[in-house]
This record gives sequence, C-alpha cells and structure tokens, in this order.
Amino acid sequence: MKLTEKELEIVEILEQDARTKVVDIAKMVNISVNEAEALIKKLEENNVIVQYSSIVDWSKISGHEGVTAMIDVKVTPKRGVGFDEIAERIYRFKEVKALYLMSGAYDLSVIVEGKSMNEVANFVSQKLSTLDSVLSTTTHFILKKYKHDGTIFEQGEKDKRIVVSP
Repeated sequence: MKLTEKELEIVEILEQDARTKVVDIAKMVNISVNEAEALIKKLEENNVIVQYSSIVDWSKISGHEGVTAMIDVKVTPKRGVGFDEIAERIYRFKEVKALYLMSGAYDLSVIVEGKSMNEVANFVSQKLSTLDSVLSTTTHFILKKYKHDGTIFEQGEKDKRIVVSP
C-alpha cells in the first residue's frame, strides 16, 4: 500500500507515541481533526497500524521478572510453502512472543518468554525441538534490556560534578 505524505507522518507519530491525541496529530500534520480520524481509521482497516501497545520494564515490578530468550532455529523448509508452514506452527505456541525469518547461519529467530529458565528450557526441548522440520536450536537468554523498540530502559545518572582544570 502506498501511503500519502500525511498518512506517513501520522504513522510515524503514532509509532513514537500511540497515546498522541487525534487533536494533536491533526495540528502536527496540518489537517482537520475529522481528516486525521479518517486517515487513522483507514490505516487501521488496512492493517498498516496493526496494534497499539505499551513497552513495560518488567524488571521494575517485583514478582514479574520472568525470563526472555532468543532462540536461533535451523529448519528444513517444505516444498511449496517454504518456511511459512513451520513458522506458523512455532508462532502458535503461547510462549512465543515474536518470530522472524532471518538470513545467515540460522533460519528463524524466536523470542520466547517464560517464568524461569527451566520453563524456557522445557519449551525448547519438549515443544520446539520435537517439530519435524527443526534441525537445531541455539538458545540465548537475555540478561538485561538496555533498549527495546527505540526506548532506553535505564539511563545512568549524569555526572553532576563541576569540571575543575588547572
């Protein structure tokens, strides 16, 4: 779908902050509120805007730390459907939060969340690795998030000392 300049501006604004009010969006792109509402509705109906979401720093909430893992998966694609069939089987698992087709040494990158490392390990050994097309997996556990979807999680305090030079 080819977007107009105004539609593209709206998408960029909402990608930065989905809570931006329609009145503010209209002012920012220099159109009426009704036009802005209509363009946003059109973008939603055409699945350009798929979903509005929040980025949560779960490490700040006691009892909800959990574990996130990135799993590299090497698979055998099937004739006629390529990687799509195995990808669909994988993304249907409730543990899978994201799935990407990759270039390079492995075929799929799977982002998995669980309550513990053991829960993620069980997912890999009992569900993911047992799929017919899966040849191998490599699991990487995320130890700390610094930045996600353009949002910096923790910025260290700036040094407020006065510079003294001789």
